[in-house]
Amino acid sequence: MESSPAGIRPADTRPAEIRPVRYDHPDAVALDALVQQEYVQRYGDGDMTPLDPRMFVPPRGIYLLAYDGGRAVASGGWRVQEDAAEGYAVGDAEIKRMFVLAEARGRGLARQILAALEADARAAGRSRMVLETGIKQPEALELYASSGYAPVTKFGLYRTYDDSRCMAKPLTGAAG
Repeated sequence: MESSPAGIRPADTRPAEIRPVRYDHPDAVALDALVQQEYVQRYGDGDMTPLDPRMFVPPRGIYLLAYDGGRAVASGGWRVQEDAAEGYAVGDAEIKRMFVLAEARGRGLARQILAALEADARAAGRSRMVLETGIKQPEALELYASSGYAPVTKFGLYRTYDDSRCMAKPLTGAAG
């Protein structure tokens, strides 16, 4: 790829190959280890949310990886989450493990995965997509806000944490 006159390379916007995989697939496990490292760098600890591969088995969820040249570069999944005691509602689909390798950021991969997750959850009959992220992930907050997610009452494991932010987007009546 040629550099521009200013020496800045144009953004690589090639679409990635998005594949459904099991949450315990070796590529998913490798990306999960990297996202955990990033959580430690940003928050001092990894994500303590208990996850099981069975949570991401259709029609109660899905786990996706984005591949570029045969290499897994991004991930994300959704799972049914309806535990009212933790603040969820019937029909909720919770996003988990959205992550893009640092060298693959800025290509729209997170947006591609997010759109695929929303479409899959909608097709599975889910009515609302929910997620939890934190204030030390401003790029995630921006992605979700620009994708139609709005702040909601906190839910889940981190609902009592000051740096936690919960967001949701209705899936019913929406085209995408």
